[in-house]
Formats: sequence, structure tokens, C-alpha cells
Amino acid sequence: MQDLGKVSSLQLYTFWKNLSVGLLTVVGVLAFSILLPFYFSPIVALIAAAFLYTVLYNNKISKHPSCMVVSYSIFFCLIAYSFVSIVVNILYIWGFIWLPPEFTFFSYPYIPSLMLCPICFLTMVVIYARGRRLSICVDCKLHYGDSRERGKIGGILEYESRLQLRNLLILFGVLTIIVWGYYKFFYIDTDVNGRDWYVFMWLTIIVFVLDEFYFIFRYYNLYLDMREINEIVTQEELRDMTAKTYIRYYVICKEYVYMNIKTADPKITFRPVIDTPFFTKRSVNGITIPEVTNIIRRMTGINNGDLRFFFGRKMMDMERNSMLRYFYFLEGKPEDYPELNVDGEWMAFKDLKRIYSYNPDKLATICVSDITRLATIMLTYKLFDERGFRKNKLKSYRPTFTLKEVKESHLDFQDDKWIRISMFNSDTPMYRVKRWFRNMTSGSDNKKANQWN
Repeated sequence: MQDLGKVSSLQLYTFWKNLSVGLLTVVGVLAFSILLPFYFSPIVALIAAAFLYTVLYNNKISKHPSCMVVSYSIFFCLIAYSFVSIVVNILYIWGFIWLPPEFTFFSYPYIPSLMLCPICFLTMVVIYARGRRLSICVDCKLHYGDSRERGKIGGILEYESRLQLRNLLILFGVLTIIVWGYYKFFYIDTDVNGRDWYVFMWLTIIVFVLDEFYFIFRYYNLYLDMREINEIVTQEELRDMTAKTYIRYYVICKEYVYMNIKTADPKITFRPVIDTPFFTKRSVNGITIPEVTNIIRRMTGINNGDLRFFFGRKMMDMERNSMLRYFYFLEGKPEDYPELNVDGEWMAFKDLKRIYSYNPDKLATICVSDITRLATIMLTYKLFDERGFRKNKLKSYRPTFTLKEVKESHLDFQDDKWIRISMFNSDTPMYRVKRWFRNMTSGSDNKKANQWN
């Protein structure tokens, strides 16, 4: 499990490259808005948005995907700018509204930053407020797991992507204040001089270029720091590595789980945590069920258990590696198995749930993630039907579940269906309207694409 504490150098480079593509796209839109006739400005923005859409799609089908939240955000910023500027100018032509020449791209002087900066700022406010509920973040989480499952790189991507969004929000906000402050108090509408163009256009471009250099130094220093403490895996090392399959077992008897209360977690170095003691690593790409069964039988010393697949994932940036989880149900009572072949003790599931609810830091990070998935699927199945409507109309109803129900259920814990229902169901405001709109705008191909492998 120590391998999860390392980061590929390609991951850091790709993460920085995706940020750079987004920032330089904004620079390109502003630059071409100056070089080309003014009425090309919304067309340039739409072309840039189409380019970012291509980048997003290529990342989605790539073998080495990375966080694309900046490109995703700028894509919507450019779409919003193009839509608003076109609609406003059409209303102006039809005589419904009056606009100064600085806002109409059919007249001189058209100043794109007066509309681009505030529109992008408001778009970023909405995107930042949605946070992890963004569709791109939800799909990434469903496919690769949350930051706890992805090891060191998961924590970096989660923190840095949030910082990048905050950076863009502040950037567009400050530029909006500068541009509009200059326009209101210093700009004279008789003619546009060199100083005006500097403030309205070149200052914005320079700020984005400087922001790009800031992140170059930031991620290069991060790379050096991680390499110094041996947390970087180079591409040469990755090519020399064989495929690995990590396997975690949860051994269950009645309403008890066998856990080790003194497990070392690579992400929590200062104290032991609670985790399953049954995990192993095999240098193979894939593993057969008989071999999985033989491994847990050797680890427990018990041959009559019932093995059941929980779920598994491919690891981000290391498509050859995967992590699988299994349940191993034992017959009888915990007293029948006072000692297993590994250190640990039987823990009541109600106590484990209490620790998970009130003191999750006492659990290993991957254990928390596994329990979250199990609880989300079980409780969502009890609360909602497959269409997302409540089975029990009492919203105060709070179900619970037992390990016996987990054993007897026929739910596919690998399927993301109930995870998605937990995020979007009849408790969502205006659910029927939103559900109808989703059904109208997403075809069968899109629905299949939303499922993880």
C-alpha cells in the first residue's frame, strides 16, 4: 500500500499542462479579439470553447487522464461570454436596448474585456459555489474514486483544483474591478488612446501570463519537494514496473468485522488507525476468483467462508494497476473464531459505524471510502426507487442497515446507479423538471458513457 503514497511525474506535468491550456486560451481570445475585426470576437470565443471541448474529450478517453476543472470552467466562461455578447448586440440592433459603442462589436471601439471579465467572474462564482457537485468532478469521482482512494495524487488534485478555481475567481474579479473602474472614472469616450488599450486589453493579457508563470514555479517546486522525499515515480520507473493488483478483504461474521486497530496508514504517519488486516498485492494484471479465494483462506486459516465481490477500480494514471475489494462471510459466531492467522480483533459493526460517523480519522482513509460506498448504496436503495422517487414519503425516515442485509442483498456494489441516485433524487428541488430536462438532453449513448467500467 506504500505505492499509493507516490506520484507519477507525468501526473504533475499533465495537471500543470491542463491549467496552462485554459489560461493561454483566455489570452488567445483577447489577443485575436484585438487583431481581427471586432465582430469576430464572439466567434473567436466560440472557436476557443470548441478547442477546449476537444481537449476535455481527449482527456476523458486518454489512458492518463488528469483534473480538467480549469479547462471545464473556462469552457463555460467562453460559452457564456459568446452567448451574452451576441444576444445583447442583437437586442441593440433590433432597438430594444441602447448600448455604448464600447459594448457593440459592430462599432468602434469595441472593448471585449468590459463584458468578458464580469461574465467570466459571475460564471466562476457559480462554478466555485457548486464545488465538487460539478458534473466533471462527479464523473471523475465515480470512475476513479474520491481523494482517499487515489492516494497521494488524489489529495494533490483535490486541493490544487480548488485553489485553481479560487485563483480564477479572484483573477476575473480583480480584473473586472480594474477595467470597470478605469472605464467609469478615467476613460474618455472621444477616442481610445494607448493607455486605454493597455488597461482594457494588454493588462488583462499580462495578468494571465504572469499567473501562468506563477503556477509553473509552484508546480516545479512541488515536484522538487516530492522528489526530495522520494514521493515521485518517474516515467522510466513506471515502464519498468509490472502490473499490480491490490486486494482488500473484509472478513465478516454475523454483525462483526475483523479489524486491526493498530494499522499503519501511509497518509497518517503520526498514529495507527483501524483497518482490515487482510490486504495483499500481486504483480499481475488481473487475478482469478479461485486464486482470490485461496489467498483469503490462507490469510484467515478458514476454508468454509463465503467470498463475495464488493467493488474494484483502475488506478488513475496507472491503468495496469487496480484495487479490488471482497467480503468474506463466515458461518457461526465470532466466538467460534477467537484467533485468525493475522493480528486483529472482532469489532461490532455498530461500533464501526459510530466511529465512522463521529471519529472517521480513527479509520484508515481507504476504509472510510469503502464504508462510504457501502452505506450510500444500501441506504439509497432503501430510500429511493430506480427512478429516484422516495419509497417512503416521510422525509424524516432515516433507515439503517446490517451486515446480514449486505450478505443477503443482490445489489451490485460495482454499479454506480445507486450512487448517482443518491446525488440526484426527489429530494432535489424541482426534481421532476430537472429529470425531464436531463432525459430530453441525454441520449442512450450519453447514459452509457456515464457508467464506469
